[in-house]
Amino acid sequence: MLVTAVEPRRKSMSAVYIDGEYAMNLDTMTLLKNHIKAGVEITDEQLKSLIDESEAHRAKERALYLVTYRDHSKKELTDKIKRTCSQQAAEKAAQQMEELGLVDDESYARKYANELLRKKHMSPRGIEYKLREKGISGELIAIIKEELEYDPYEEIRELLNKKYADYAENEKVKRRAVAALQRLGWSWSDIKLAMNDDSYY
Repeated sequence: MLVTAVEPRRKSMSAVYIDGEYAMNLDTMTLLKNHIKAGVEITDEQLKSLIDESEAHRAKERALYLVTYRDHSKKELTDKIKRTCSQQAAEKAAQQMEELGLVDDESYARKYANELLRKKHMSPRGIEYKLREKGISGELIAIIKEELEYDPYEEIRELLNKKYADYAENEKVKRRAVAALQRLGWSWSDIKLAMNDDSYY
């Protein structure tokens, strides 16, 4: 197969033309590194190797960008990378970030759990659900839940005062507050106690 043209594209990519026809977009750095330009003959095996190398490079660059922007769990990072790269390349890039110490599920999970509790006033049950979504292991979740220090009454009251201050006088607001608290994982008994309304529901 003959590379007949290599044309720059957006986001550090280049269009590769083989035997006069557009073939694919590949990472420009990978093409330069392998001296791929118009007039070069390549085999099917070489092309596959170029594709794999391009995917790996793009995945790693994406991973580095994401971890400098904010903390991620390994699963979350993998899921974001694979939106633009293959699953295999995404998993390898996330693994590399973990090996470099740029991804740490334990540290991330503790920080995220405390943020959910302190800022969103989410219940431990709600926090567990969110951590599972991020790919945190059940064993680690159990440890983190044990470490959480909270008072259901105080957490619920703080959220009520912040977002639903007139719930006691407005039945519609009260219903919205109850629905929101349930979504955060709080039990009926904790909600009623915090609202000081045993007759409600």
